[in-house]
Amino acid sequence: MTERVGDLLRAGEIDQADARVLLRGVLQLTDAQIAAHPERELTDDERGQYRALVARRRAGEPVAYLTGEREFYSMAMKITPAVLIPRPETELLVDLALQRAPQGRAFRVLDLATGSGCVAVAIAHARPAASVTATDVSTAALALARENAGRHGAALELIESDWFEALAARRFDIIVANPPYVAANDRHLDEGDLRFEPRGALVAGPTGYECIDKIVAQSPRHLEPGGWLLVEHGHDHAAGCRDRLARGKFKEVFSARDLAGIERVSGGQV
Repeated sequence: MTERVGDLLRAGEIDQADARVLLRGVLQLTDAQIAAHPERELTDDERGQYRALVARRRAGEPVAYLTGEREFYSMAMKITPAVLIPRPETELLVDLALQRAPQGRAFRVLDLATGSGCVAVAIAHARPAASVTATDVSTAALALARENAGRHGAALELIESDWFEALAARRFDIIVANPPYVAANDRHLDEGDLRFEPRGALVAGPTGYECIDKIVAQSPRHLEPGGWLLVEHGHDHAAGCRDRLARGKFKEVFSARDLAGIERVSGGQV
C-alpha cells in the first residue's frame, strides 16, 4: 500500500500539527522538506513506525514522549516520561530571571526541581558567565538534565537534593523554581497530557501550595542580599503566592503574566 506524506497530513486521523511532528521524526526531515515534498512515499518500515506512533497518539500519549523531544526557548530538549513536558509558559520564568540577572559581574543561579533541565539550560545558554546549579530529587531527571546541558553546551552543576537539603549554607543571586503545584484532587490530572506525566512532578498536596510554601520559607537563607526568588505556579495561585512572599518578608513582590494573559510566575527580593 502506497502512502504519501501529503495524504497522511490530510488524513485527519490526528491533529495535522501532531502528524507533521511524527512524520518529521520518522522520516528525519525538516518541516520545510515535508512541505516541499508532499509526494514523498513512505517505505514499509517508515509506514509501520508512523502507524504505531499514530495509534499511541490517538490513545492520548503526549507527542513529546512519542518523539522524545520538545522545543523550549528555541532549543530542542530531550524528554522522557521521567519528567514533565516543558511548556511555553515556563519560558516566562527564564525571561524574568535573565531580566534580574546582575550586569557586569559573575552571578549564581539555582534551579530547584529542574526536571529535564530546560530552565537551567536556557539560562546558562543565554548567560555563559553565570554559575548555574540545578537540583532534583530524581536521579533519572538529573541524568536527562545532564544530557540536555551537554547537547547545548551549557555548563550546569547538577545535585541530587530534596529542595535545599544538599546545599548546606550555599547562597545564590537568583533562585528559580517550577515546582509541583497541582492540588491532589484537581480534575485536570485525569485529562490530556497530564494523565501520562509523573504525578510526583505535578501534585504538591491537598492545596497545591505545599511545595511553594517550602520554597518561600527556605529561600531567604540561600539568597544573597538583594537576590530574587521566582516561582511558577497555578493559574489561580498568584494572589496566594504574593501573600506568602509578603509574609516571608520579601520585597518588590510581583506576579507576571504569560502569553495567555494568566499570572503564571510570582517573585520577590530579599
